[in-house]
Amino acid sequence: MRIAIQGAGIAGPALAWWLRKCRHEVLLVERAPALRSGGYIIDFWGVGYDIAQKMGLLPQIREQGYPVKEVRFVDQDGCKCGGFPVDVFARMTGGRYTSLRRSDVAATIYRALDGGVERIFGDSIAGIEERNGCARVSFDHAAARDVDLVIGADGLHSRVRGLKFGPEDKFETFLGYYVGAFEIQGYRPRDELVYVSHANPGRQISRFSMRDDKTLFLFVFREEYLPKSYYRGSASAKDLLTGAFSDMGWECPRILAAMSAVEEIYFDRVSQIRMPRWTDGRVALIGDAAACVSFLAGEGTGLAMAEAYALAGELRRHGNDYVAAFASYEQRMMPFLRQKQDAAAKFASAFIPKSILGLSFRNIVISLLDFRWIADSVVGHMVRDDVALPDYEF
Repeated sequence: MRIAIQGAGIAGPALAWWLRKCRHEVLLVERAPALRSGGYIIDFWGVGYDIAQKMGLLPQIREQGYPVKEVRFVDQDGCKCGGFPVDVFARMTGGRYTSLRRSDVAATIYRALDGGVERIFGDSIAGIEERNGCARVSFDHAAARDVDLVIGADGLHSRVRGLKFGPEDKFETFLGYYVGAFEIQGYRPRDELVYVSHANPGRQISRFSMRDDKTLFLFVFREEYLPKSYYRGSASAKDLLTGAFSDMGWECPRILAAMSAVEEIYFDRVSQIRMPRWTDGRVALIGDAAACVSFLAGEGTGLAMAEAYALAGELRRHGNDYVAAFASYEQRMMPFLRQKQDAAAKFASAFIPKSILGLSFRNIVISLLDFRWIADSVVGHMVRDDVALPDYEF
């Protein structure tokens, strides 16, 4: 079949990789002018780890990963006030765990496509019309095409979802936080293989030292720290982060000063996408476009890879009967993704407590994760992947 995929993040290239193995003709479209780089550090484990192994990509992913030793909470003077050793997650996952930049996973999958997939960058699907046994797809710039299927893998703010299913606010569940991230070259101090965080009630800033003398910074804050007059797009990310964190101690003044020279900043609401259906006619959604779990789930990358594998596998299993394949894809993956969303939503309330007392209690609980039974009780349900994906025999 001829299949157009919008989005060259994680889900889109992963789906293209599997579809190519089934000899489909794939067109991969990306709104950005080039493959995106940067972004925040993710933890990679579970079902996504299994899919990466099936794709033969584990060696590259592990090579790019960081063997993080510790998550360390510090007070305003930089003194340790909590944290835990990261090997607790390695134990819970049987050693099948690593941390790396999300964009590095995306680039690894994208490179694996070689020359077998047509790609268009700097463009986006602008219209979808189903007629005469196909879907007529128009673009912002390229000439229109007739395809058999259209897949929206274009993230939380999916344009394909908007075209086919309706506006974003019908499906978005806001979890009450905003997140910002950027990288700086040459920042000091460096704490190698330690994820360092400083928090005040409702706000948290973290840094992680990466290769090539780069440092990643991650800001997360509750919505009450936005200006009351703010609406989407009404202020720059730099202004919002400065306003939310300007009165915090620790290294925050130095970090905010360094941010002034940064050109690329990731900034967004922390939200989930919850839909009753991911498919309609010849259109299907995968990844964050279908069921964003939010970065609080810690597993969005792996889940997107699993969805791509399942969708391609169901198309193969049903002999390209896309109606039956789409139904099986939803039945197999939707309950699992809803469990992940529910777990992340529950975790959101305790992620950055609103009070000093709540923050202290969170730090105490997290410091106890080194004890096996406490770790299993607190985060075991988030680490487990209760889904069995078949071997589709690609």
